[in-house]
Amino acid sequence: MMGPGRPEFVLFGSSIVQMSFSDGGWGSLLTDLYDRKADIILRGYSGWNSRNALQVLNQIFPQDAADQPSLVVVYFGGNDAMQPHPSGLGPHVPLFEYLENMKKIALHLRSLSGKTRVVFLTSPPVDEAMIRQCFGNAFDKQERTNEACRIYSDALVDMCKQLDVKAINLWKAFQHRDDWAEAYLADGIHLTAGGSRVVVKEILKVLREAEWEPSLHWMSMPAEFPEDSPYYPVGPDGETTVNVTDIISQWKTEWMDDKELEAFTSKSSVPIPF
Repeated sequence: MMGPGRPEFVLFGSSIVQMSFSDGGWGSLLTDLYDRKADIILRGYSGWNSRNALQVLNQIFPQDAADQPSLVVVYFGGNDAMQPHPSGLGPHVPLFEYLENMKKIALHLRSLSGKTRVVFLTSPPVDEAMIRQCFGNAFDKQERTNEACRIYSDALVDMCKQLDVKAINLWKAFQHRDDWAEAYLADGIHLTAGGSRVVVKEILKVLREAEWEPSLHWMSMPAEFPEDSPYYPVGPDGETTVNVTDIISQWKTEWMDDKELEAFTSKSSVPIPF
């Protein structure tokens, strides 16, 4: 833990999470958006299912830790939804057990502290033809099907409603365009930069609309060390410096809604140089 104690957002899940810090990945986008506001911590484990997660849940999120995360974004389901292998080995977890595992994860995370918020992500859709093209017969007898991903996604959303846990149905979110597979999937399973942007958009929507105190939306959180400094760039008057704490890079404005953009534009008297 580094001082002075920024809020911590933990991304916990399988390969969709592990790969999220790649160039254009949703984890890297969040890290950039929350600079000076929160630390985005990666706990991604490729190949894992909800059984793997339960085995180490107390190690990753010990209840007696001095500092607890402000937000945990959880993704498991795509591997659980794979078809069962005849050997009995492999990632498949029956739906009823998957839901029970995810319930245990949710309850554990919410028990960490009164400030810890939880958001679950469902499996995105998969493209079976693209999987076959990219992976050949690697998934024979343990196939991934889009229909199974839909069933597990819908069931997770229903469970989260019962537990009053925020859930994002990525399976549905990706369907807003007909060419979702080409636009959002790199290999039929994992995300392109475009797919990651959908994930960020959906997470920010939840954080914007959640009635949490304090708010965890990036526009509402205070920046670290916001004080004026004589070492900042000198302003147009030649006598004072410009506090750049709240200057937002041009690319970040696309993540604002109309009200946020209007408020930011009216408040800012400094042109955005980058």
